[in-house]
Amino acid sequence: MKKIIIAGANGFIGRHLTRHFHGLGWDVVGLARRQKGLDPNCRHVLWDGKTMGDWASELNGATAVVNLAGRSINCRHNKKNKKEIIDSRVESTTILGEAIAACSHPPGVWLNASTASIYADAENKPQGEGIKLGEGFFVDVAKAWEGAIMTARVSEHVRRVALRTSLVMAKERGTVFDYLFKLSKLFLGGPVAGGKQMVSWVHVEDYCRAVEWLIEHPEIRGVINITAPDPLTNADMMQRFRKLAKRPFGLPAAVWMAEIGAMVLGTEPELILKSNWVLPRRLQQNGFVFKYPQMDLSEW
Repeated sequence: MKKIIIAGANGFIGRHLTRHFHGLGWDVVGLARRQKGLDPNCRHVLWDGKTMGDWASELNGATAVVNLAGRSINCRHNKKNKKEIIDSRVESTTILGEAIAACSHPPGVWLNASTASIYADAENKPQGEGIKLGEGFFVDVAKAWEGAIMTARVSEHVRRVALRTSLVMAKERGTVFDYLFKLSKLFLGGPVAGGKQMVSWVHVEDYCRAVEWLIEHPEIRGVINITAPDPLTNADMMQRFRKLAKRPFGLPAAVWMAEIGAMVLGTEPELILKSNWVLPRRLQQNGFVFKYPQMDLSEW
């Protein structure tokens, strides 16, 4: 039986990956600080994300490791939170590298989460792998995160892939989809800051399929953009949510309104205002086919 280790398995993406690989007949092991939130098809193994422990033995002989661990960025980016955001990603990646290096039979592939926000704020042209990176806190996070996996002293036979992931969408409670739909129902689903900023996204099912595909293609390594091939403007995306919510209009929000709203919600305005125009060039060039290439909400 193939075996996959998912670090940070009790998060939204981790639960979907568990269901996906369990459905394929894999043994799914979830490394998590607590069992709460884990899918029942995931075998929980306790870890703290920064120190070696009994969990490390699970990696020996595993087929693949996927690391999703890291503090949520959906918060105010004060000094304390910024440190926790970076440390939680770098520490979990570093200790996984040490555990993999100690394996007599290490996993064949190590896939580590990263973010499509590593690219520059772009409204004029799309960003692909190899494009010059941007600046700012999100970029600093991504560079430190990817640096931790790419500099890990693991066997050359362990293939390393950094998953530069965009906004992951799913029609379920507590997700970005749910939040935008509810705003639209309340007639608040208008464009933000003019709505010209690009939004890169990917359906959660395609995310899981892409992870499976990357595991099965040993020629692929390095950085990979996990985004749908049809990004939208903020205005276009919100129009689609208004249509789904059966609302003829939605009140627009100026930049200052978005900044105040972010403060009230305890998050950062950059999560809404930055233009992320990222394309999955390496995936498509190597033959991956998206099930949801376009945001047709009526089919989700």
